[in-house]
Amino acid sequence: MRRPVQGEVPVSYGQIYVESDPDGGGPHLSEAFGGQDSGLCGAAVPGALWLTTGLHTGSVGFTVEVHDQVPTLDPEWEDVVEVSFRPLSADASLVAWGGDGTWALGLREIDYRVRYSARGMDEARGRDTRSAGEPQVDCYLLQFWPAEPAPDRILRQTAEIAAYWHGYAREQPPPPTPAERAEAERLVRLEREQAAEEYRLAHERWEWGGRLPSRALSGVGGNARALVRFDAALVHAIDAAGERAQRAIAPLAARRACEVAGLDRLDWVAAGLTALAEGRPLPPPLDDPDRAWRALSADPRTPSGTVGRAVPPERAPFRPPAHRSDPRPQVPPASAARIVGPAAARAEAALASAPRVRRSGDGPEFFATLTQGGPGPLTRMSRPHMALPALLAADLPDPLRAALEAVWAGVSAFGEEYRTLLDEVRALCGLEGGRGESDRARTATVRPSRPGRILGDEP
Repeated sequence: MRRPVQGEVPVSYGQIYVESDPDGGGPHLSEAFGGQDSGLCGAAVPGALWLTTGLHTGSVGFTVEVHDQVPTLDPEWEDVVEVSFRPLSADASLVAWGGDGTWALGLREIDYRVRYSARGMDEARGRDTRSAGEPQVDCYLLQFWPAEPAPDRILRQTAEIAAYWHGYAREQPPPPTPAERAEAERLVRLEREQAAEEYRLAHERWEWGGRLPSRALSGVGGNARALVRFDAALVHAIDAAGERAQRAIAPLAARRACEVAGLDRLDWVAAGLTALAEGRPLPPPLDDPDRAWRALSADPRTPSGTVGRAVPPERAPFRPPAHRSDPRPQVPPASAARIVGPAAARAEAALASAPRVRRSGDGPEFFATLTQGGPGPLTRMSRPHMALPALLAADLPDPLRAALEAVWAGVSAFGEEYRTLLDEVRALCGLEGGRGESDRARTATVRPSRPGRILGDEP
C-alpha cells in the first residue's frame, strides 16, 4: 500500500475531484452522479470522480491510498460508499476546485474499485467554513485497488447531508452508454460540418455574384474574382462560352485595351495583336513579360496618357445563413503576389530607400514597407501600362484564364469607361441587355473570317 496524498487539502463548494482525461474539463454535478444510488463519490463520467465533502470552504483532512487488494473497512468511518473507476491516462490526479491544488496519484490505466469514507460531515456542514488555525472538522479517506467493474454501493450512512446527496444521485438519469455518447458526438460533428459547408457555399455564391462557379472557374485563379465585382453575369458567361469563344474574347479585349491606350500604333504591339488574331504565339519582345515591360519603358513613342481607376458597383455585404451558428472556417492568408511591370522598379526603389532596423545581437537585419488602402478616386495611372497586361494575358495557354485576365486588364485600361469594353464583350457572349441583367449565354460559334464576332442559337 502507498499513500500519494496525506494531510489536509483545500475544498470549495463542498467538492474536490479526481481527473485523468488530459482533454477534459471535469464532469458536471448531474453527470457525475447519473444513474447512481450513492451520492458522495460520482463516477458516472469515465475517467473522473466527483468527491463531496461536508465542509463548504476551507481545508479538510484527506488521505489517498492505493492497495494491491481490497482493504479492511475501519469502523471509525461514518459514511462509506464504493464505486468503480478506470483512469483514461497515466496522469490521474486529485484536483482541488479552481485549480487550487493538484496531487498526482500514480494510478495505472486499469479497472479499480474505489472506496470513499467520510467522518464528521454533518458537523462540517453546520460549520460551513473553516479558517486557517481553526481545528479540523471533517476528514476523508479515498482508497483504490484493482477490481472488475461493479455497481456502486452504500456501505454506511450516518450523516444527514450524506443521505441528502444519496437522494440527489437517485434522481439523476443514467448516463448515456458509450454507443449513445459516440452517436451524440457524431451527430454534433455532422451538424457542425453541415453548418460549415452551408457557410462556405453561401460565401462562395456571394463571392461569385449569386451563383456557384463551375469547377474550371473556381480553379482558374488570377483576377477572376475581382472581375466578378464588375460584372458577375459576364464572368459566368465567358466560362460557359467554351474554349473557341474564349479564344476570341481574349484578343478582342487585348485589342480594345491597346487601342484605347494608343499602344496599337507601336509596331511591335501591332505585331502582337496580329499574331493573336491569327492564332500564333506572341512575337518578341512580347514572348517574355520582362522584355515587354522594358520595351514599353524604352520606346520613345509610348503614349503618355493616364486613366482613373475603374470602380465596381456597390454590392450588398455577405450575410451568413441565419439559422446556423457562425462556423466560419479559418482561411489561410493569401500568398503575396509577385510585382511585375513598371510597378516592380518603383517597388524596388522604395525598398532600397526604406529604413532598416537591426535586431540586437548578431541576427540578420530586416525592414518593412507598409502601404494602406487602394488608389484614391483622383489617382491617375499610366494607361499604356494598364493596357499591356491585356496583350500578354491573351496569350496564356488556359483559354478561360486568358479571356478573363485580358478582360480584367482591359477594365483597368478603360478605367471609368470600363462598361464600354464590358458591353462589347457581353455582346460577344450573346448576353442580353448588358451590365449583368442576365446570366444566360448563347451557345457560341466563332467565324474565323470575322474575328471578335460570335453568332449562335438560343440554348
